[in-house]
Amino acid sequence: MASSHSSPPVPRPSDSSDRLFRKDKDPSSRQYKLARSLPDVCPKEPTGPRGLCEGPSVVADQHRWTVYNSKVNLPAALNDPRLAKRESDFFTKSWGLDFVETEVMPSFYLPNITKEHFASYLQEITQREKIHERCKNICPTKDELNSVSNITNNHDKSRIELEQVPKIFMKPDFALDDPATFNSVLPWSHFSVAGGKTSRDMASSRLLQEKLSHYLDVVEVNIAHQISLRSEAFFHAMSSQHELQDHLRETARAVAALRERTAAMDRVMCEGPLRALRLGISRGNCVRLHSKLKLMAAVHQTQPTVQVLLSTSEFVGALELIATTQEVLQQELQGIHSFRHLGSQLCEMEKLIDKMMVADFTTYARSDLGRPLEEDTQVLEKDRLESLVFGLLRQRKLDFLEIYSEEMILAAKGIVKQCVVNTVSHIEEIDTEVVVKLADQMRLMTFPQWFELLKSVFASFILFLRRIKATLNVIRNVVLEVLDGNQRNRLAEAAAAEAAETGMETPPCRDSELAYLTHEGLFISDAFAESEQQACGELRGSKPTAACGSDSASGTTESSSSREQTTPPFTRGPGAVNEDMMPSDLELSRVASNIQELLYTASDVSHDRCVKFLMARAKDGSLERLSSSEFVCLSQEVERFVCDTEELCCRRSVSLRGALQSQANRFVHRFHEERKTKLSLLLDNERWKQAEVPAEFQDLVNSIADGRITLPEKKPTGTEERKPSDYLNVDGQKYAVVGTVLLLIRIFLEYCQCVNDIPSIATDMVTRLSDLLKHFNSRSCQLVLGAGALQVVGLKTITTKNLALASRCLQLVVHYIPIIRAHFETKLQPKQYNILRHFDHITKDYNDHVAEISTKLVAIMDSLFEKMLSKYEVKAPMPSVCFRNLCKQMAKMHEAIYDLLPEEQTQMLFLRINASFKLHLKRQLARLNVINDGGPQHGLVLVDIAFYTGNVQALKSLEKLDLNLGEIWEQKR
Repeated sequence: MASSHSSPPVPRPSDSSDRLFRKDKDPSSRQYKLARSLPDVCPKEPTGPRGLCEGPSVVADQHRWTVYNSKVNLPAALNDPRLAKRESDFFTKSWGLDFVETEVMPSFYLPNITKEHFASYLQEITQREKIHERCKNICPTKDELNSVSNITNNHDKSRIELEQVPKIFMKPDFALDDPATFNSVLPWSHFSVAGGKTSRDMASSRLLQEKLSHYLDVVEVNIAHQISLRSEAFFHAMSSQHELQDHLRETARAVAALRERTAAMDRVMCEGPLRALRLGISRGNCVRLHSKLKLMAAVHQTQPTVQVLLSTSEFVGALELIATTQEVLQQELQGIHSFRHLGSQLCEMEKLIDKMMVADFTTYARSDLGRPLEEDTQVLEKDRLESLVFGLLRQRKLDFLEIYSEEMILAAKGIVKQCVVNTVSHIEEIDTEVVVKLADQMRLMTFPQWFELLKSVFASFILFLRRIKATLNVIRNVVLEVLDGNQRNRLAEAAAAEAAETGMETPPCRDSELAYLTHEGLFISDAFAESEQQACGELRGSKPTAACGSDSASGTTESSSSREQTTPPFTRGPGAVNEDMMPSDLELSRVASNIQELLYTASDVSHDRCVKFLMARAKDGSLERLSSSEFVCLSQEVERFVCDTEELCCRRSVSLRGALQSQANRFVHRFHEERKTKLSLLLDNERWKQAEVPAEFQDLVNSIADGRITLPEKKPTGTEERKPSDYLNVDGQKYAVVGTVLLLIRIFLEYCQCVNDIPSIATDMVTRLSDLLKHFNSRSCQLVLGAGALQVVGLKTITTKNLALASRCLQLVVHYIPIIRAHFETKLQPKQYNILRHFDHITKDYNDHVAEISTKLVAIMDSLFEKMLSKYEVKAPMPSVCFRNLCKQMAKMHEAIYDLLPEEQTQMLFLRINASFKLHLKRQLARLNVINDGGPQHGLVLVDIAFYTGNVQALKSLEKLDLNLGEIWEQKR
């Protein structure tokens, strides 16, 4: 019974036929050495000098205590105490977080056993088994019958005896420390409560003791009976134990001898190569450790190096160094406890660099735009600008253009103010202490002074825009370079992916140009490159040694190399910035378009400041009071500035043109009103007499004939003066004109010249010139045909000469209207041609006016004919007095208009006058009943008609005039 509590070693079967098992005689006689500290259960790196590959050898270490002698349960042995968290999963809890379930490969040495391997055996034994079972069931043996009856009897007896034992003793949870159980076993109620012992109590206790002894005897008897039933097997096992020990002793001696020989072989053949392999692995580990330490030393100098780079405004270098360090921390130095806070510190430094770059860019923009414009227009500190822009793009600070725009607007305001201050400082008439506001100071300037200031402002803004354009070109080039770099990177990645798919190994690309020097002269990229080269060399050197080593050593080397290969290589060049940080192609394209928009904004801002400059001058109407030449100079200067800015910025800004157009409209209104008033004054003072034509007006007309619709340049004084002529020669025709018409020609040339200088006012000028021509037509009609000149000028009467002269003047204006129309047509857009219809209406009005004057001349003679012929009598003497007076008036009429009107018009006019004469003469003859009957009265009338015909045809240019006086006679019916 007592021997059953010991823990014998695991029994092993012997080769004897009786299959006996023997136990060691004296297990305590084994000699054990003192226990050492257990090795790390789940080591990740070599923990001892012998390395990870060395374990206890069953051969060499057979006489000393090893880990194989340890009696520790598997979960306790596999439990990693270094893990702070105990996972619920058994394997990850026991073998660490690196445990990965893998499929166990089937053994190549064990066949795969299936039911088919036992098929033949089952076929042979099945029939025999059936017969055996049938016989056993039919005829049981005598021993079996006796044993069965004995067993049955004994079992019944034992069962009866055991039933006498209370069931409480048979319970598996029987425990006397339980009060209920104790009270049930020892009933204290049978004992006296008093303190003394009585004879009754002693008898009860004795009876209880005997009862319990009886229960014990019954149990022991049953136990002895059970032992007796198994005594044969027990004694058989004890007898075979000695034989088993003999076999085990012989086996132990054979194993000891084998182990000694194996240990000798290990000392002679394995220890040296394994030591060499172990030393090689240790050296590789030391090299890698040294490389890691060097890399850690370089990373440790990151913050001082960043400070040095920031002190020299090398923001891009600082950002690249931070990115490089962060990548090294994540890949090469992950889990280093001393660097646990470095990542967050680098992130804070990166945020600080962002703020510093924005502040530095603001300072740069302010200094670049605020420097004197007289300096060179080259980009200020181009390298610094490129570095800032690249850094801002890298950090996705894409709003830096807004900062530049704000500084640009402030600089544009300062340009105008500085120009005004510089100009006012040279003008002594303006007291800046009295007149403080710049607008008031500008309004006190004369037009030449202000015009020079305007040109200075325009020139300053041109330099300003050139400087902005040069700066923006640098920024655009940086953006396009980054965009191109992104595209090249994508192409390289696509090529690498394609090569990987085709199975080609691409050599690791390392750009060694990016290397930032730390304080101790160590480059991060160099530290990594050196570590990688040494590791590769170590691996190459260790491969031949590993080939001749044991399987365990080679497996360890392979596992170490595999861990090294899983670490991604560190590759970063100067342009290979983090793609996650760089803006996308769409964002870069948007930035490039915003740069062009910023140039447009610069042009608009410049124009807006110039508009405010013009409006400050025009506030008191001073621009409206400019002369035409001054306004033309202003317009030309503004147009030149606008064209320069359009060429420079490729932007058509309309604000300055709009302001100039507004001023031009006011100027045109004043220009027109002045000339209209001037024309009205000339017409009101015109006496409608033929004026001499100065040579300058003849030259003016000749220049128009040559196609130059402009005012001639002023000739220098001192040239020989030419005599004026009586007529104005226009295209081979002579025009007798009044002085007002000569000035009118110059006036509409001034309109044309103004349109040449200011094309934007062409439509307004057409309307104004049409109004001027209409005014001349209507006013001349009022003065001549309406006889307004009698009251305005004080003429006694409106003579035929006045009428003929007015008609000729109108014809001269009609001659020039198509020329004016063609000139304005070249200045208008095709969609504006409909405004030229005003000239067609004016031409019609002028022709109607000329026709009315001709009708008036005929009417004068008509009234004279009616008056004289109404008194005509057919009687001697001949020619009659009436016809003499008529011929005299006809001669006066001819004399008045002959020098004024051309021959064709004179002939047409006298034909109409002759028709009127025939009409009145016919009426008078009809009234006198004189007919062409050849009588005396008829003869007298023929004499007067002959006299009339001779006198009329005697006039100049009327010699061949067909008077057709036969129409005066009534036709005979």
